[in-house]
Amino acid sequence: MRRAAESLLESYLETFPCVAVLGVRQCGKTTLLQTLPASWKQFDVERRADHAVISRDPDAFFRLNPRRVAIDEAQHLPEIFSALRVAIDEQRGEKGRFVITGSSSPSLVRSVSESLAGRVAIIELSPLSWEEVTGTVGRDSLLSRLGDRTASPADLIAGLAPRGTPAEVLDYWYRGGFPEPWLESKPTFRSRWIEQYIQTYILRDVKRLFPALDDTRFRRFLEMLGGLSGRILNYAEVARALGVSQPTARDYLDIAHGTFVWRTIPAFSRNVVKRVVKHPRGYLRDTGLLHALLRIPDSDSLLSHPQVGASWEGMVVEEVMRQFAGMGEPVEASYYRTSGGAEVDLVVEGDFGGVAFDIKHASVVSARDLRGLRDFVSEQGMRVGIVVNNDAVPRQYDDHLIGIPFAWL
Repeated sequence: MRRAAESLLESYLETFPCVAVLGVRQCGKTTLLQTLPASWKQFDVERRADHAVISRDPDAFFRLNPRRVAIDEAQHLPEIFSALRVAIDEQRGEKGRFVITGSSSPSLVRSVSESLAGRVAIIELSPLSWEEVTGTVGRDSLLSRLGDRTASPADLIAGLAPRGTPAEVLDYWYRGGFPEPWLESKPTFRSRWIEQYIQTYILRDVKRLFPALDDTRFRRFLEMLGGLSGRILNYAEVARALGVSQPTARDYLDIAHGTFVWRTIPAFSRNVVKRVVKHPRGYLRDTGLLHALLRIPDSDSLLSHPQVGASWEGMVVEEVMRQFAGMGEPVEASYYRTSGGAEVDLVVEGDFGGVAFDIKHASVVSARDLRGLRDFVSEQGMRVGIVVNNDAVPRQYDDHLIGIPFAWL
């Protein structure tokens, strides 16, 4: 499956000396490195021989390997970042020299930002998106059309085509985007793989980063995230349920967010004229992982599960964010909810302006359903309001509101 980040990686290598590819474990970072030309040398820090070669003397390593070097899982050798900075500065004008990858490490993001500021472009790689699973990467889409600031709401949906069928949407929604389960379709393989993934994530990644962490309690916390996904976060409630202090509960959520398993979305509070909820909201970033933690055995059971709405919402939020990341479009995401219950599920702001998303699992959207979105778009001067739903075709509701089925997104 072609990744959206392939074109972005090529583009960044023409502009920056170094590119960092960051993302959750098993999302496809190593496979992305294999798309580099054969002339590139590739090192995997988790391979003992490669670790020894680089760690013995990082400065000497980069003198001997001054260009076309890819280093996988670089978070296990934090000392290389200062050496990499020196190597880049010795030939600052040369582009496309290094690629590094890293997973499950908040400290890696800090190291890249601090040591390589101005020298590196960052690509955040997620599990497979809907456009990647359907083989439609690079095709004309609603989100790519937002780059044209002159495009009207009608222009954003005119002539679009679906990426897949409703049955394929359901399959992707249930299975999630981790590449490995897509290579083996047996349900038993998927369930066993997810279970082993959770164990590896806790014991190999999180435990290595935070040695003092109570792994039994953190496993309980991960299972709790299934129920928290799509909800407004109350740290005190999480702390009571786990039997830990409120700062510890906050730390757990920060770890989950920093290791790319969970996405925390802050509340929109800029220029608001109404009383708004200020607590953040969060989502497990992969629906396959979410459904495994919720013990949902198949797609039929998903449709009747109490969490069906929150799961659908999380998938749509993540698809929007993954597509923007694949285009290299930096965005700020938030959500909006008033004390009176008016809500906008996702507000995305970038160079293209402000766009508000309302997410509905239903196929029919009534005028009453649109009231909160319409008011928010008007009050905040948003460019357009978009309802992502299960309709048969895209529709324009009024001058500033449009609807699009997820299959067409």
